Amino acid sequence: MSEIQVDHSRVAPSILPARIPELSDDECLACLARAVETPDSARLDEVAALIGRLAVAIE
Repeated sequence: MSEIQVDHSRVAPSILPARIPELSDDECLACLARAVETPDSARLDEVAALIGRLAVAIE
């Protein structure tokens, strides 16, 4: 049988948002609730990342 070489240097990107620390689902929901309590356009990236983090957990 011939050997098959696998190139591990090409790792697929993570589907998890990059800037969100590892949080439990409950912690993520709490952060999202705090982020949307007061409308602030400066936090839109954070809100989007938290929603994305929760969407990955649901899949």
